[in-house]
Amino acid sequence: RGVKTGEIDNFFINLLSGFTDFLDGIISQMNVVGWIIAGFSLLVGGFGIANIMFVSVKERTNLIGIQKSLGAKNKFILLQFLFEAIILSVIGGIIGLFLVWLISIVLTKALDFDFFLSVGNMILGTSLAAVIGLISGIVPAISASRLDPVEAIRTGI
Repeated sequence: RGVKTGEIDNFFINLLSGFTDFLDGIISQMNVVGWIIAGFSLLVGGFGIANIMFVSVKERTNLIGIQKSLGAKNKFILLQFLFEAIILSVIGGIIGLFLVWLISIVLTKALDFDFFLSVGNMILGTSLAAVIGLISGIVPAISASRLDPVEAIRTGI
């Protein structure tokens, strides 16, 4: 290249590590924002499930009174409503997973990039839905299990 001793070497290697570090920072910030949005959506979903369960308890107050007057234990009523809340939220989670799977198929076909939904993410989503259902259904289930049978039957008439 004709560089003499003592002259400044004009040869350099261009490294992309600075650019990749920049992109990693942006992706990690997007990941944090995604978790925050997911947290808010789980909170809203939890309140929705709790409201549905409170309405379910209110509508079935008479039936709860009849069950308790026939000998149903508080634990049975509690587990009945907790199970209903968990099933409700898991069904919602499965519908959400199905929609994400459809979107990933459409985006994979539309773009030159492969999107996939791993089994670990599906298990995590379903488990998280079950936990949200459990947490959201605790208070309505406790209120249903503590109903007085006579008052519950009277309320439903």
